[in-house]
Amino acid sequence: MTSRVLLLAPLLWTLAGPAPAAQAPPEAPKGASGLPVPRFVSLKAERVNVRSGPTKDNDVNWVYTRAGLPVEIIAEYDNWRRIRDWEGGEGWVLHSLLSGRRTALVLAPAKAVDDFVALHASADAASVVTARLQAGVLAGVKRCFDGWCRISGENFDGWIEEDRLWGVYPGEKVD
Repeated sequence: MTSRVLLLAPLLWTLAGPAPAAQAPPEAPKGASGLPVPRFVSLKAERVNVRSGPTKDNDVNWVYTRAGLPVEIIAEYDNWRRIRDWEGGEGWVLHSLLSGRRTALVLAPAKAVDDFVALHASADAASVVTARLQAGVLAGVKRCFDGWCRISGENFDGWIEEDRLWGVYPGEKVD
C-alpha cells in the first residue's frame, strides 16, 4: 500500500501551480447517481481509503487523513466513486465518504516570487487585500461567478481569483 497520508495544518506544502486541468464539459453527462460527472466534492471522513477498484476486495492504494479535501468525481459505479485529487492521483472510494460541500485548495501563483495569494475584500483585483494565503491552504467555497470565488476558512473570509483554486471549474458558477 502506498502511503499518502495528508496532514494539512492550515497549509499543505507548496503547490507549484495547477494539477492537470479539471475542466467539466458544458453539459456533463450523468453518472449512476443521476448527478453530473465530472464534479467536485470533498472528503467527508477523517480517514478515507482509496482503492484500486470499486469493491472492498480491491487493495487500498493510499489513505487520506483530512476531512474537507476537495476531490473530483470522474466516474461512478454502483455506490463507488472514482476520484482524482489535486496531484492527479486517482482511485475508488465509497460514496458515503464524500460530501457535496465545496472546498478548494489555494494554488501557488505562476512565476511568483513567493507562494502567497491575495485574498480581496470584494470580487475585484483593485479591492483591498485582506489577507495573503499560502499555497495549499484549504478553504470552503461559498460562491463563484465572473472568475472570482468567495472562500472562507479559519481566520479568513474574502474573494480570490478562481484560477488560484483547485476545486472549482473555469467559469463555474457556485451559489
